[in-house]
Formats: sequence, structure tokens, C-alpha cells
Amino acid sequence: MAVFRPKRSFILILMLIVLIFFLALLQSGVDNESIDGSWQDRMQELQKRLENTERLNDVRAVEVHHLQGKVREMEKTARNISFSQRRTMQKDTGPSHGGGHYDPVNTNSSIGLPSAIHYLPHLKAHPQGLKPALHVSQGVSGVSVVLGVPTIKRIVESYLMETLQSIIQSLSTEEKLDTLVVVFIAETDLEYVKGEADRIQKHFAAEVESGLIDIISPPVYYYPDLDNIPETFGDTQERVKWRTKQNLDFAFLMMYCSSRGTYYVQLEDDIIAVPNFVNTMVAFASQQNRNPWLLLEFSQLGFIGKLFKCADLNLVADFFLMFHKAKPIDWLLDHILFVLVCNPEKDAKHCTKEKARHRIRYKPSLFQHVGLHSSLKGKIQKLKDRDFKKGIHIPQHNNPEADVSTTLQQYQKHSLVKAYKGQDIFWGTNPNVGDVLRFKFEPAVDISEYRFISGSSEIPGDKLFNTSVEVLPVGGVKNVGFERSKITADGFLVIGEFIKDGSAFGEVPASVGALHEFRLQIYSNLENWVILSEIYLKVRGDR
Repeated sequence: MAVFRPKRSFILILMLIVLIFFLALLQSGVDNESIDGSWQDRMQELQKRLENTERLNDVRAVEVHHLQGKVREMEKTARNISFSQRRTMQKDTGPSHGGGHYDPVNTNSSIGLPSAIHYLPHLKAHPQGLKPALHVSQGVSGVSVVLGVPTIKRIVESYLMETLQSIIQSLSTEEKLDTLVVVFIAETDLEYVKGEADRIQKHFAAEVESGLIDIISPPVYYYPDLDNIPETFGDTQERVKWRTKQNLDFAFLMMYCSSRGTYYVQLEDDIIAVPNFVNTMVAFASQQNRNPWLLLEFSQLGFIGKLFKCADLNLVADFFLMFHKAKPIDWLLDHILFVLVCNPEKDAKHCTKEKARHRIRYKPSLFQHVGLHSSLKGKIQKLKDRDFKKGIHIPQHNNPEADVSTTLQQYQKHSLVKAYKGQDIFWGTNPNVGDVLRFKFEPAVDISEYRFISGSSEIPGDKLFNTSVEVLPVGGVKNVGFERSKITADGFLVIGEFIKDGSAFGEVPASVGALHEFRLQIYSNLENWVILSEIYLKVRGDR
């Protein structure tokens, strides 16, 4: 920035001109004494004014220099702000195309870029509505993968800690150095938000301190009036409010993450992951460089395991904001692809083919949905990803020959027979009071020890609770020395039960003798499905 500053040479020239004028007066016969009186006084006054002007100009030059430094700092800060935030701050102050400068008085000549404020006009009165209310971060950026985990207050049961535990345990040391997990507590109740943030920082102190985990929450001004949204597609007002807020939540999280890494993966707060999933995703994404993809899918369910390029997040977030009141998130995701790649002059088959080129599916799934209670109040969702099978460990045991059966409906091919043989897990659906799992022996077998493990590291919620371990001795239960309270109405002896972690193990007293049957009986309706990942019955005398 050029600053006018009088130079000393200019001042000397001016003084020289005055001196020449003074000498000319002398030559014309002017009285020396009169000149020495009035003109000399004026010369001294003029010299003082010039000196004062020069000093004042020096002061102004220093002030301008400081202002220039502040402008440079502001420009540097602006360059570090993400694209979406920068557009929001600019509002309607876009530069003109005619090479002129922005006139803050006359805005009619400016063309404003669309921003979040155009889609959420209530933010005009609250520009701070795009700044996180809570922000716990070490400022990590430039990683390969950013994992977005939105969570809200669940009335029945929260799965957040189990989800974060699964994610962190599934990351190798190398992956942790190149990954950022952003937990978005999508609530405006600061007391609740701080409580959840404290809980995360307590359980995952090292991960938060190292910068692996960021925690953010939205300001109260971010959301518009969610109670007056028109009902569409036959949805109730409550469901319309829920899905609208969900769209806004995803958009906020994406805007925050857009400048933090290379890839962004959308997750939910009730999932589990397979080991080394980050390296798997990055490797698969690198193989798609020749394909013009918008998203890669690592789960077939909902909005779980959807990977985007961070460079595309502004496009996706803008689309979600633009139509946040119109449709659910999964519909909007499909509509983005339709707008981008489908030719209205061609048939639906061509559109489907083009969308498949831009929305590429990876198998087997890297994530499994484990939550039973939806974030929508009162909604139960027993969603399971059929392609998620990787990483389940099945212990091998030499169990005695038995006729195996159950009243539970098996899920897909995960039968109790295969689980008993150590070939697979058993996965049963909708366990209720009175359901049983039977192991009948013919001829009878003398069992000394037993161990049953329900649930798995990948699907920890599908466990047996309020379930007893019962046996049917060959000689009956009259002479085995057990209390009558341990004997069921149909003559079985209760020798154990499943504890809180979903396991049951113990010894069978020798006094019980040989057994006709081993039985697991459920005494309450269970909310989740049931997985038996280990079945072990040791014959007495075997090593």
C-alpha cells in the first residue's frame, strides 16, 4: 500500500524558492530592515509548519504500517478458514466481475455466493450459529481418514462408548497416527453435552490428549424452528422433526470435517468395526482413482460406512442443507447421484448403471449395526448387515455327540448345530420367555465342566441374560443333594446361570452323574438377538 510522504529534498527545494524570492526583493531595493522584520518571521513560521507536517507524516506512516500488518494477519486467517465457513462469513459480499472493489454502501452491484445462511435464513440474526458451542480438539488435520460419529441423547440405551471402544480397538498403531475421530454430540443442552464430553474424556483420555478424538457440539442458534415443519410422505410431525434435525446434524459435522483430511467416513453411534478397517478403506479408495466416484460404501445399512472425499463434502453438505426439510437423509443421498449422473433423456436402467459407477460397494461389510433402540423415540430396529462376517473368532472344542435343537429362529445359516461343532456362531432372533437351547445325549454322558459365551467382540450386545443352565440326570434329581429351589417343575436341575458379561461357566458335581440332557432356558424377553460364540462341554475324565 503506497503512502504519500514528503521527502527532505522536496522541503529543501521549497525553501530555496523562498530564498530566491527573498533575494529578488533585495535586488529591487526593498528595505533590508523591513525584510528582516516581517519576512524573516514568516520564514521561521513556514519552516516550523513544514517540520510539523513532516513529523505528523512520519506518525501516520507508522500507523499505516501497523494497519498493513493487521490486514496481512486477517488475510492469513481467512485463508485458513474452510470454504463453507468463509462463504458463510462473506454472505452477500462477493466481489464484482468488473475489476472494481467492493462498496460496503452500495451492495446492489455485488453478486453474493450461496451459503448456509441462504438455506438457514434464521442465521442472519445469529451468525455465531455455525461455531461449535463445545470444541475439544488438539487441532489435528491432514490425516488420511476422518471418522464422523454423530450422537444424540437416547432415552433407553446409549451405545456410544461401546462404539468408540470398538473403533479404537480396531485401529492399528499406524492407523491411529493417520486418523481423526470426530464425535458430534448433536444436542444443545450444554449440561448434557458437557456430561457426555466428560464421559468420553474420562474413558478415552489418552486418545483425546493425543488428538485422535475431537468432540464438538452445535450452538443452540444452528437449528431453525423444528416444530413447524410441514408433514410430508405420510410421516408424523415427530418423525419429520427427527429426520430434519438428522439432515442438519450430518451437514454440520461434514462442514467441520471438510478441511481435516483426505477422506471422510460417515458412521453412527451404535456400530462395531472389524480390525484394520481404515487401511482397508484407504486401499480400496486408492484403487478407484480411474472411476469418477462420489461415495464408497463399506456397509449396506443406512448411512453407516459411507466414504466421501473431503473435497466433495461441501457439495454434499450444501445439498443436505438445501433440502433438509424435504426428505430423509438416505433419499437425499440418492438424489445427489441422480442430479449428478442421470440423463433425463435416457431410461431408468441407464440411470441405475451410472449411479452404480459413482456409488461403489465394498464387500464384506466393515461395520455392523448393533443398536436396538433407534434415536427416534419408540422405534425398534433390528437391523443387521448380512455381509458382515469378518473377524468373528470361533473356538474349537471336541464336544460329545449330541442331538442339538432350539426354539429360537436362527439368523441365516448361523445354526446351533454348526456352533456346537465349532464351525460357526449361533445367531438366534427374538428371544422370549420360555425359549430353550437343548443338547441331548444318547447314550448318556458324564459332563464335568461347561462354558457358554454369548455375544462377540464384533456384536457385543447380542448376549444371553436371565438365562439358566440346567441338566437332566439319568437317575433323576432326588438323590443329588441339591435344594428343591434348584429343581424345575419338569425335573431339571439348575446348576448355573448367565452372568452380566453374557457368559456361563462352572463344574457339574460328580454326584449328579451321567446326563440325558443339557439345557439353556430363557426366563425373560430379551431386547437384542442372541449370539452363542462358544459352546464347551467337557466329558469327565477327558483332558
